[in-house]
Amino acid sequence: MVKVVVAGAAGRMGREILRAAAEHPEVEVGGGFERPDHPQLGTDLGSLAGGPELGRALAGSLAEAGSKAQVLIEFTYPEPTLAHLKEAAGLGLAAVVGTTGLGPEALEEVADLAGRMAVVMAPNMSVGVNVLYKLASLAAAALGQDWDLEVVETHHRLKKDAPSGTAIKLAEALARARGVDLDKAGVFSRHGFIGERGRGEIGLQALRGGDIVGEHTILMAGPGERLELIHRAHSRANFAQGALRAAGWLVGRGPGLYDMQDVLGLK
Repeated sequence: MVKVVVAGAAGRMGREILRAAAEHPEVEVGGGFERPDHPQLGTDLGSLAGGPELGRALAGSLAEAGSKAQVLIEFTYPEPTLAHLKEAAGLGLAAVVGTTGLGPEALEEVADLAGRMAVVMAPNMSVGVNVLYKLASLAAAALGQDWDLEVVETHHRLKKDAPSGTAIKLAEALARARGVDLDKAGVFSRHGFIGERGRGEIGLQALRGGDIVGEHTILMAGPGERLELIHRAHSRANFAQGALRAAGWLVGRGPGLYDMQDVLGLK
């Protein structure tokens, strides 16, 4: 039985993780926390997630919430994520990180912290999406340089970063399969009279609207045919289930920076 503590437990993703954890046969909710001034502090975590009471109240810090946990599950924002990871390392916790939008310096800090703790970090915890990464690599390598590659992602209107972390990772997988650098091959926008598509480009386009949980399409267009790989998230439950699977995999694991490909045995 793995005991988890959930950061941002009163948020949309936090509640989804609490619901999934409460129903999981191998997971126990050890705690959940929010910022110290959150209006729902003290609320039972089960009630917060719309289910039966769990006997654990929403706390105002990781230190308060994490004493009965083994793994921190973190889906908040870049700045608090780093602070929470530093605190988790001091408490001897492992961590599952699904936060997106972390810049290069922040990612370096996470890598440094992984020298002291076990961390699974992925922009998308969905099992299906992580299988898609593998399929994308295999397809891009097999199809060759004459096929045009595009990644299109669609998310809800409230999403703050673009392209999504998942879309960037998909494009990176395509670039690696071709032996190129995404910083040079990636095209993130097109507007005006730009001329014909350059050979070897990897396009990334972001769409926003409504309450769409997440959709990612890889378009592979060749002479006389095209291949499309599509993943659609119907709810946030798939992200939560993937995060819990990663948390269970981390128990007993040594320090290091891992991803969902490690968790799923796809490397």
